[in-house]
Amino acid sequence: MFKASVPPLSRSLNNLAAILEKGAAHADSQEIDPSVLVNARLFPDMFPLARQVQIASDVARRGVARLAGMEAPSIADTESSFPELITRAKVTVDYLHTFTPDQIDGSEDKIISLPVRDDIFKFPGLSYLLAFVQPNVYFHVTTAYDILRHSGVELGKLDYLGKPDS
Repeated sequence: MFKASVPPLSRSLNNLAAILEKGAAHADSQEIDPSVLVNARLFPDMFPLARQVQIASDVARRGVARLAGMEAPSIADTESSFPELITRAKVTVDYLHTFTPDQIDGSEDKIISLPVRDDIFKFPGLSYLLAFVQPNVYFHVTTAYDILRHSGVELGKLDYLGKPDS
């Protein structure tokens, strides 16, 4: 469970930080107010870039903490610049790296209670990780990528995937 959670989520968030760095560089080189990109959306009823990053961070942080039987520390959603969003992604990765295999492994069948609006969803740990945490993080990282790519930032598939591990 540790290997299926901490390394892939960390990788995705590190790649997100690199994507955001390219977004900041693009805004600078094209003389675009960075807040235009930070607040950009793919469609009016979708969250802007900043919120996509915040949600990816929250789901990863809370997801791993729940698997370990802990409550993740809260992070205020106040980021409004590329440097702040990059820091958020990196702080989340640092937090994920505080967990050990002993804290996560064996949580496959542990029941995870997830408050959702006025309800509580219950998942076995493995389903929680594979059917909720990972897809949500990947969705929001992908959407952040798509917002920046749609805004003209030169990004490719390897920016999303990252460099292969050696």
